Amino acid sequence: MRRADRLFQIVQYLRGGRLVRARQLAEWLEVSERTIYRDIADLQATGVPIDGEAGVGYVLRAGYDLPPLMFSRDEIVALVAGARMIRAWGGTQMARAAEEALVKIDAVLPESAREKARSIEIHALSWEMSAEVRGRIDALERAADVRARLSISYADGEGARSERIVRPLGLWFWGKVWTLVAWCELRQDFRMFRLDRLQQVTDTGETFRPEPGKTLKDFYRSMEAEYPHGRQ
Repeated sequence: MRRADRLFQIVQYLRGGRLVRARQLAEWLEVSERTIYRDIADLQATGVPIDGEAGVGYVLRAGYDLPPLMFSRDEIVALVAGARMIRAWGGTQMARAAEEALVKIDAVLPESAREKARSIEIHALSWEMSAEVRGRIDALERAADVRARLSISYADGEGARSERIVRPLGLWFWGKVWTLVAWCELRQDFRMFRLDRLQQVTDTGETFRPEPGKTLKDFYRSMEAEYPHGRQ
């Protein structure tokens, strides 16, 4: 988590006038108590009205709010359009998070900017996204995040099925189709699997460590070498 995000989260946890101990904040944010003490001191130095001390706890004075976010029109268009696209084409949890993000963006924007955001006529339709694929997007994103080795059953474009053990590295979206970028242990090479052709996905219960030549960065380098000027 970036430090700026952590400072923002600390302020959110201290809302509501309740006393929160540094140990609780450290557990929630997965950092040391010393880091929390330093972050609290920095927030106080910038004028955030936090009362309390180490060993006792901290509380945010009532009435304090974060200043409204200031975005240019183009930035608002990018944020709103991006969130709407994820809501339409992302996984179930991604779509829910995008909806919540739109609500939060609307809540913190100044009135003039809020009107601009609501008037943006960029939309995305998702009638081809099945609940199964949405759920699979979320599951594979989590698997890539925790580096879980997966057993998959995959059908290619001709319908031929194969069984693989793969290391999920990331997801790519191609407009209407999501693909899983993975290191295939059967082929000992990178492979891309269309999510709508995955017949079955099972967590093996094992994790993997990044190895030289088998990471997502290595995949990007191989793509750049194969297509130095992009696809024509």
